[in-house]
Amino acid sequence: MLWVRAVAIGILGVVAALAGLVLTPLIPDSIGDRIGADSVDQILEILASSMLAVVTFSLVVAVQAFAAASANATPRAVKLLQADPTTQNVLATFVGAFLFSLVGIIALNAEIYGAKGRVVLFAATILIVVLVVTALFRWIDHLMRLGRMSDILERIEKAATDASVDRAGQPYLGGQAWVAGMPADAIAVYPEAIGYVQHVDAEELSCCADAMGAELWLADIPGSFVHPGLPLLVVSGAALDEKCAGQLRAAYTVASERSFDQDPRFGVIVLAEIASRALSPAVNDPGTAIDVLGRLVRVLSHWERRTEVEVKYPRLHVPPVLASELMEDAFEPIARDGATLIEVQIRLQASLAALGTIAPMYFREATRAMAAQARDRALAAFTFEGDKLRLSASLQERG
Repeated sequence: MLWVRAVAIGILGVVAALAGLVLTPLIPDSIGDRIGADSVDQILEILASSMLAVVTFSLVVAVQAFAAASANATPRAVKLLQADPTTQNVLATFVGAFLFSLVGIIALNAEIYGAKGRVVLFAATILIVVLVVTALFRWIDHLMRLGRMSDILERIEKAATDASVDRAGQPYLGGQAWVAGMPADAIAVYPEAIGYVQHVDAEELSCCADAMGAELWLADIPGSFVHPGLPLLVVSGAALDEKCAGQLRAAYTVASERSFDQDPRFGVIVLAEIASRALSPAVNDPGTAIDVLGRLVRVLSHWERRTEVEVKYPRLHVPPVLASELMEDAFEPIARDGATLIEVQIRLQASLAALGTIAPMYFREATRAMAAQARDRALAAFTFEGDKLRLSASLQERG
């Protein structure tokens, strides 16, 4: 979060400004006589006034970028912009420089520095100026991309790819696949909050299961919407008291919004949402939708059905992320909203064919079903016979 870095660097700035009081004995007398207060206070005054203006301007620019991302792409992308490390580091550097200069001016006016202390303050000021100039150059370069559609799509694609790679490597969060029904002696654990599961601490759940000597069957995984009427998980093979139930609930992070980290479907949904908005009559930007299709192929290409999966937590039984669910999340909105656009439909069919070729064991059946659905939507929506013939010819070429 932005305030964490800002506070941390702000504290460092205050410490640097007060370092002259501690380091005074280490400064030779000859150096201290050469540098007076006038060589420092003017620089600090310029730094303080300029940094206050730069921080205000930078925050305005950042807020405008967040608003533009929400309006032009999707509100779900704003959290990725807010977590941008470059923006946070630059703003934190400006805040830290402002606090440093402010404390330095106060200390100089209070005459708590001697001649040697002013030497330390002068050296720290030069270092802060170098950091500020470097941050300004980084900020200028970063502003050329911040909040642009391409920048937003790259951030979402990276977040979705990271989540897909992690889940493809551990499709059951380190546990076993839940493929059969629920055991007869299952005891349900219900959530106390209403919202989306953002994170599941599988290691903590496994420790609780080992302590109880029980098997845990996870009914909800990251991305699931939960409420007290449906169980989070069920316990089999052991008694369950309220203390153990509280520990199991604590392993789940439930919030009002979904998160990208452990939820690969969410990143796919956000990409598809941008494509769907681009295909709306108000925007009419099929190029962005075609761009998103290529990004979806890259994201989903990391999925494959692995014959051997490492089981780190054998007492956990976790449902998989189904290929049909990913297909619906990624391509159904585009197939629906781009049903009348031949260029979108041809690229959509090509994307589905690519996924079926890249990961056939995982996606073959799901891509065929989605391709047939998209074809039927398009043929029903086309009013120009040439578009129908062109789509049919494209499908015949791919077999």
